[in-house]
Amino acid sequence: MPLLAEKIRPLDGPGRGPLYRQLENALREALRDNLLKPNEALPAERDLAADLSVSRITLRKAIDKLVDEGLLVRRHGAGTFVASRVEKQFAKLSSFSEDMASRGRTVRSEWLIRASGAVTGEESLTFGLSPGTEVYRFHRIRYADDVPMALEFAIIPGFGLPGIEAVSSSLYAALEATGNRPVRALQRLRAALCDAERAALLGVEVGAPVLYIERRGFLADGRVIEATTSWYRGDAYDFVAELDTRG
Repeated sequence: MPLLAEKIRPLDGPGRGPLYRQLENALREALRDNLLKPNEALPAERDLAADLSVSRITLRKAIDKLVDEGLLVRRHGAGTFVASRVEKQFAKLSSFSEDMASRGRTVRSEWLIRASGAVTGEESLTFGLSPGTEVYRFHRIRYADDVPMALEFAIIPGFGLPGIEAVSSSLYAALEATGNRPVRALQRLRAALCDAERAALLGVEVGAPVLYIERRGFLADGRVIEATTSWYRGDAYDFVAELDTRG
């Protein structure tokens, strides 16, 4: 197997800018050109620094930046790996937790808002609820292997859950426990650019591409049980849909 140093373009030396920046760009190009495969392990830092003829400090600065961008992933006790893009099937109604768990990724969330309140006018139209009806709002950053992957803002009508504390990790698991998991959904997706606030939460540059998704989930009796808006990192997700010419 070729050394990693042989897979990336040579560094130009100190005259072409900081070595860590050159190395960062060279690794990014190798990832973009698929010279480094998803889930491929990088050599140990000591060995890689020696192969590249750079200091471990220089190497670590370059790798830290790529980890922050979600291109590389550090796994405790195992090392640094090339992140794999996530293929999300549009035809399957599944939760973020389920998608990541099926790929062997470790999932966690950082809560931004977890609160109850009265339905707004717009929400009452979405859910068909009377003014003053209670709804639950769940806003969070979704992580996979400690990399921020998506922002998720969900609204659930009060009848769907016993309380906000019912949701700890998976929203769909909490809804399923009460018999209120959606059985179908309507989704709309569009490309967008990340504003400063969302970029800071996702750990990407301002203006980075994101996939904006609106989802409305329905129960078997036709009631709306979920209204979710999400922003997925464009550098980490591929959305796949199967198309068929049959009726």
